[in-house]
Amino acid sequence: MSTDLHEFMEALDELDRALEESIDLARHMKQRIAELQRAQSEGRPLREIVPREETPLIVQLLTENTNVLHSSGTRVRRTEARALHGEGMTMDEIAKLFGVSRQRVSALLRDPRS
Repeated sequence: MSTDLHEFMEALDELDRALEESIDLARHMKQRIAELQRAQSEGRPLREIVPREETPLIVQLLTENTNVLHSSGTRVRRTEARALHGEGMTMDEIAKLFGVSRQRVSALLRDPRS
């Protein structure tokens, strides 16, 4: 197995773990939504509900979820582009496949992060 393919497979494993974390965060957010909706339906003002909300707040959970997926997604895109390029696909072909510009693929291929 080539180094590029190996790195892509590791990135997929990382993404799989990130998706599990994202699912947990989404469940937590759904619970918070129900709690907020219940408190609001009782007539309590938002300015009273949110400061008493257990931390992390729903906005913090959203940020964490976004960051988890972004980080893993970036690694998958970069390593997949490298693996495909290493197997002979052109930057134009990868760009079309990914739905991005050739310049974006070029940036993914030269990104030094592993």
